[in-house]
Amino acid sequence: MDATPDTAPTETGVAGTYDILRIMAAIPHRYPMLMVDRMVEMVPGESAVGIKNVTINEQIFAGHFPSQPVLPGVLIVESMAQTAAVLVVATLGPSAEGKLVYFMSIDGAKFRRPVVPGDQMRIHVKKERSRANVWKFEGVARVDGQIVAEATFTAMIRDR
Repeated sequence: MDATPDTAPTETGVAGTYDILRIMAAIPHRYPMLMVDRMVEMVPGESAVGIKNVTINEQIFAGHFPSQPVLPGVLIVESMAQTAAVLVVATLGPSAEGKLVYFMSIDGAKFRRPVVPGDQMRIHVKKERSRANVWKFEGVARVDGQIVAEATFTAMIRDR
């Protein structure tokens, strides 16, 4: 498995794909809180698309409606934040790897339909602005092309 980003030019700029090893090098999250399995698109400083494969084997489903498993909305927003954190690290470079990214605000969160085991979320994040170590993003999660959740959030990147 290649742990380096693919940075082949595309029509829209620089695309980047990160496998799980590269994601784990970029952000400190680990099971059971690592909520991004792959980055499939990335334009440093602008936007990214991450993938979260939702499986019944995740710990949360033992207690979050065992008879009707549903991924909690807060974890969907967390997957947006982690996708954005990988984008921040890709933008800032290796010196930012492993730093912590803390939520500062979450606005306009909307949940359109439940996300269940077997779904694959495509998490789209777009940078609205950044100033120093504070970044603001728009996030949209989709399953089979349908919006399942959206939010605007602000986060701060800090040393451990």
